[in-house]
Amino acid sequence: MTQATQTQQRGILLSEAALRQVKSLQDKQGQDLCLRVGVRQGGCSGMSYMMDFEDVSKITPDDEVFDYDGFKIICDRKSLLYLYGLMLDYSDAMIGGGFQFTNPNAAQTCGCGKSFGV
Repeated sequence: MTQATQTQQRGILLSEAALRQVKSLQDKQGQDLCLRVGVRQGGCSGMSYMMDFEDVSKITPDDEVFDYDGFKIICDRKSLLYLYGLMLDYSDAMIGGGFQFTNPNAAQTCGCGKSFGV
């Protein structure tokens, strides 16, 4: 896992590799977008992670906003209850690459790492 770009005071931590990747993906979109991270019911362990780009105009007062060198990650407060302390990392490995979620709140995680249970 690569080192986080911010201290543990952040609710959602982002590695330098993940920050580079999301900024690269944002540049390809050609818009000023933020990354929404959250949870939803489902997945093989009970809850699954979700993340997608969203226009910054859709940030609501109920969202927590984490700024990483001008790039914003947003998370609704209900999801943050399950994600506080989450480390989002990125690997470009041929097998097992992509975004990885390390969630200190997860009591169990599925084999693919995309869902969890508490």
